[in-house]
Amino acid sequence: MPLPLEDRLAIHELIALHGHLVDDGDLHRLDELLTPDIVYDLDDFGRSPLIGIAAFRDAALALGPANPVAHHVTNVVVTASDADSAQVRSKGLGVTVDGSCGSVTYDDVVVRTPDGRRISRRRVSARRVPLNGAREPGS
Repeated sequence: MPLPLEDRLAIHELIALHGHLVDDGDLHRLDELLTPDIVYDLDDFGRSPLIGIAAFRDAALALGPANPVAHHVTNVVVTASDADSAQVRSKGLGVTVDGSCGSVTYDDVVVRTPDGRRISRRRVSARRVPLNGAREPGS
């Protein structure tokens, strides 16, 4: 059964909320975005996963001025779903204080909770090479 439009809209708004909460410094509202037991996978950055909202908040605060000043989340695609969970892929652009920009892909599991949809797992993958390294055949 296809995911109802209301659920798709809720998921898109949830994914967009990430940038607003983090950029506004509203880390006390992360429970509107993440499940209490969130697994925030930063393996692609050589870091252990962050487990739980407190670990996410502490990591963001520890980065301090190294945090991007702007998180832009775009290209949201719900790739699979059932009544209570959805796999969601999106792109993230982080703009730093010096104006440089980095790109990531977010692979999320979004679950239904009594308080609405929340991200229960997020894998963050850095984009470091164009076309993710794809080449012409034979090259």
